[in-house]
Amino acid sequence: MKIKVCLTCSQCLLLMFAKYMIWFATPDLYVGAGRCRLSKVGAGRRPPPARVRVAVRLRPFVDGTAAAGEPPCVRGLDSCSLEIANWRNHQETLKYQFDAFYGERSSQQDVYAGSVQPILRHLLEGQNASVLAYGPTGAGKTHTMLGSPEQPGVIPRALMDLLQLTREEGGEGRPWALSVTMSYLEIYQEKVLDLLDPASGDLVIREDCRGNILIPGLTQKPITSFADFERHFLPASRNRTVGATRLNQRSSRSHAVLLVKVDQRERLAPFRQREGKLYLIDLAGSEDNRRTGNKGLRLKESGAINSSLFVLGKVVDALNQGLPRVPYRDSKLTRLLQDSLGGSAHSILIANIAPERRFYLDTVSALNFAARSKEVINRPFTNESLQLRVLAPIKLSQKELVGPSEAKRARGPEEEEIGSPEPTAAPASASQKLSPLQKLSSMDPAVLERLLSLDRLLGSQGSQGTHGLNTPRRERMVLMKTMEEKDLEIERLKMKQKELEAKVLAQEAVDPKDKENSSPAVLRPLARRTVTVAKPLKKAVVMPLQLIQEQTASPNAEIHILKKKGRKRKLESLDASEPEEKAEDCWELQISPELLAHGRQKILDLLNEGSARDLRSLQRIGQKKAQLIVGWRELHGPFSQVEDLERVEGISGKQMESFLKANILGLAACHRCDTS
Repeated sequence: MKIKVCLTCSQCLLLMFAKYMIWFATPDLYVGAGRCRLSKVGAGRRPPPARVRVAVRLRPFVDGTAAAGEPPCVRGLDSCSLEIANWRNHQETLKYQFDAFYGERSSQQDVYAGSVQPILRHLLEGQNASVLAYGPTGAGKTHTMLGSPEQPGVIPRALMDLLQLTREEGGEGRPWALSVTMSYLEIYQEKVLDLLDPASGDLVIREDCRGNILIPGLTQKPITSFADFERHFLPASRNRTVGATRLNQRSSRSHAVLLVKVDQRERLAPFRQREGKLYLIDLAGSEDNRRTGNKGLRLKESGAINSSLFVLGKVVDALNQGLPRVPYRDSKLTRLLQDSLGGSAHSILIANIAPERRFYLDTVSALNFAARSKEVINRPFTNESLQLRVLAPIKLSQKELVGPSEAKRARGPEEEEIGSPEPTAAPASASQKLSPLQKLSSMDPAVLERLLSLDRLLGSQGSQGTHGLNTPRRERMVLMKTMEEKDLEIERLKMKQKELEAKVLAQEAVDPKDKENSSPAVLRPLARRTVTVAKPLKKAVVMPLQLIQEQTASPNAEIHILKKKGRKRKLESLDASEPEEKAEDCWELQISPELLAHGRQKILDLLNEGSARDLRSLQRIGQKKAQLIVGWRELHGPFSQVEDLERVEGISGKQMESFLKANILGLAACHRCDTS
């Protein structure tokens, strides 16, 4: 009992003394009150934490190493602690404390009974559990998980006990019905492969709305006995990828995950459902390629294994440090283990280590990872949901299901006369109003039977069919009255339509002359307008005003710079069957040969006699090109023709063509103006 006291106040001291006296007089009262308060807090919303339990298993020497007299680098102190030599100081040792330590002489049964068997009971409570085998290559992970026919490992022992538990808890007279399914997969080079169906290809990992990790398309096999498990598991185990290295002849090249799902359904109300998952994971070992001698494909496999294990270490560190982002998505392995590390599963990590000194660095690394994993906190909870109770269907006779009208037609006229002379009116009226329901042949029979029984019950109480079952009686009556009025109006409109049709038929039988006089004038369709295509805009070249005036006065048409040319164009109208033709005006550039020759001569004179300033008056000729032309003329003499400009450095053929087009027309026009 903690009491906050102000040491400078005498009243506080007296109050503390009085409380202690009362506590000594009635200690049971305070102890009971404390227990009640703790139980109330324990029933909070957040599930209680459960730390990841870590066990370390040391395998014996192999290949006669112990016979050579080599001392081990690891030594167990007791059932929970061990020590390893310090490579920095040989006079000291590093000590580790775990939940369990299994030495060289420990058996498969010791490992299973001490660490794995206690968590199987949580599956029957609707909670998840996972067992991971971690360690370097050649440390005995696969032997711990699978074992041999003489010494079965964790997986066969766990399945045998789990199936026995489900048979006991799901037997006759028990409140729960249990079923078990299994799935087996491997993560090979960041690809999720189904070992029960190898042809399915790479699978994806998803997360549902409740945060559960699932793999769509993963094969699930129901199992009821251990023989069923062996029939599915043994062929799938042969599909796992293994390879030979210098350290291990059958080295696992992928991470194998066996998923066992236990579904529970309550036989009585409130019909709850529970689902527990057991993950049995055999991780591939980390490898040092300098000692394993991996090359080619083995080197690529080793890189993928080490990368996923590195991300696994980052996830453990992020959980221990309380970082806001845990890198689960950086690897397929950590994505699948999201529920086992920091999730809602009871997790067991079995770290396998080797006693040889050549594995010293790998052993220290595995022990450090196990020590960090021991600090990870999970929060298991029960995966429970309620199942909607399915009501038993009401069994009706064929007469009630079909209806009286159809039953009479099936019996025939003779059976109808022999039948009961006083049929009840209420069921008949109700059945006649159920014609929309009787046509729904695709509806579930149980639902249809319930609707029919409800409608008959409401019909016997005075309701008007099934159109307003959820409305009050007064509003329902008003609604039915409105519907009757609408039906009468529809019938009246139908009768009026029939009268009009009869009049039209009578008019067609009359003489054609009277028909023309009596029949209303038929409206003819309006004539369609002729749609023409818009004319394109005319284009012209701007010329000096004096030249245009002279061309209009001169009879010679050969000196025109622009000549008007007619061209026919087809126009299509909507009503006309043949396209119309209309002349369209366009402009075409035509230069007189005399003007063209004069323009070329004037350009040639400027090239031979003009200065750099005069040359700049030509279009497309700037200061640089003018200096090039003057320099070339001083070296090689005058130009013989305008095309010699191509020989000047810096003036290409395309530039020459654009130069002629730009200057000849302007010079020809200027010459025409001068002569006029």
